[in-house]
Amino acid sequence: MKINGTLINYYFHCKRQFWLHGNRINLEANSEDVRIGKILHELKSEGKNNTEISIDNVKIDKLTDEYLVEIKKSDADVEAVKWQVILYLKILKDKGIERKGKIEFDEKNKQKKKIIYVELTEALEKELEKLELEMKELLEKDMPPKNYEVKKCKRCAYYEYCYV
Repeated sequence: MKINGTLINYYFHCKRQFWLHGNRINLEANSEDVRIGKILHELKSEGKNNTEISIDNVKIDKLTDEYLVEIKKSDADVEAVKWQVILYLKILKDKGIERKGKIEFDEKNKQKKKIIYVELTEALEKELEKLELEMKELLEKDMPPKNYEVKKCKRCAYYEYCYV
């Protein structure tokens, strides 16, 4: 299986969620957070150009002359989305398109939008290669990793699978 943005995000967020989703156990249809994220993307792209571009097995929220833009509703897992953008930048680079990454967190109840910039470096490309190997090895295991309940689990689409 090719690693996509959702998988790399889940890998950093929760290895068990990563394994389940990567092995085609998808419980996101029941998740209100996932629905909110999809609606946010639809509202942001309404009537605009350069929105949600599909390349290979990934969907990029927005592409401008300077930036690959990823829009998230929350900054709850910055590291996960950072690596998602690094993956997208690498895919674009392999196709001869070089951009910088821009992550926009569009959180409700916050007046100022949080923005993080990411640039693809040779060191990050090497780290991404290592991560992709680790992810593929984990996906090939017969069973998902053990679950460790933490605060963020209660809002996860896979909560009932893991704990009920």
